[in-house]
Amino acid sequence: MKKINLGIIGCGHWGPNYVRNFSAMPEARVVWVSDLKEERLAHIKQLFPGVKVSRDCNRLINDNSLDAVVIATPTVTHYRMAMRCLRAGKHVLVEKPMTTAVKEAEILLDLASKRKKTLMVGHTFTYNSAVQTIKELITQDKLGRLYYLYSSRTNLGPLRSDVNVLWDLAPHDVSMFSYLLSCQPVKVSAQGASYLRKGIEDVVFITLYFPHNIIAGIHLSWLNPRKVRELTIVGNKKMLVFDDLNSANPIFLYSKGVIRKQISLPYYDSFREFQYIIRDGDVTTPKVAMKEPLAAECRHFLDCIMAGKEPHSSGRDGLSVVRVLSAIQNSLEDKGHLKEVR
Repeated sequence: MKKINLGIIGCGHWGPNYVRNFSAMPEARVVWVSDLKEERLAHIKQLFPGVKVSRDCNRLINDNSLDAVVIATPTVTHYRMAMRCLRAGKHVLVEKPMTTAVKEAEILLDLASKRKKTLMVGHTFTYNSAVQTIKELITQDKLGRLYYLYSSRTNLGPLRSDVNVLWDLAPHDVSMFSYLLSCQPVKVSAQGASYLRKGIEDVVFITLYFPHNIIAGIHLSWLNPRKVRELTIVGNKKMLVFDDLNSANPIFLYSKGVIRKQISLPYYDSFREFQYIIRDGDVTTPKVAMKEPLAAECRHFLDCIMAGKEPHSSGRDGLSVVRVLSAIQNSLEDKGHLKEVR
């Protein structure tokens, strides 16, 4: 079996995890790793002696033996790096968000199509076992008609200087919501503030308006005393809470709701009214076959290259997320006014 030769550009937070996962897969061979910091490359070389390392990403991009490249560099460099790799004839897996502008995402998608190369975006939460279980529950109508979703993604840091908290964290929730609901929001609004550094929002509150009268809220913050990674979904049959920090029982399913019941009043035989009754039932924890989401993402990338199929977090999905993020950014700059997703 021919191995897929890979190069990985960027060894900050996610890069080493890509090296570890792909190195453990028999179909893949990590040939090159590139990063601007020598100490990061020394660490990779110590862990994976057979991997070639360089501070010059050109050596990686111009290596004709490479089939694919993973881009785990700062957000503002994604477009330039992905463009160069696609032009060099490489399949590309780029970290989220794919770009910081809609036009750039459209160009990458068009180039990948013309070169017949796989373009995949690291929307890691769509590969999370718990999120996939939630998707099954929604598909099976276990929650009933969905009313609203709300997520919190907060922590004290880490602070970034290249993008604000919206572009850093919201891709997770936007891609996850769109995956769970099988649609994109049509309108958005957002408000935020820059408390630590002027012009870089470190806290943002977002509202997304989806088809079928479903509303979703997102709270993002680098300036919060607690690390929270939580999603709540409310339906007319059941309610659900997903706590990504709870590895043992990440999903809690609540048999709670409000029943709308028509009753007859004793003093008028012909008069009826609706009464709303609070229903309080059991709390269950659906079984989730836990696996590392990034490992599943890496495996899917290899499968798509070998089979020539489109990833489920494809460049097309990456473009959709960038469209939503751009609309949110527009609302943020316009003091929370409602914006259409275009």
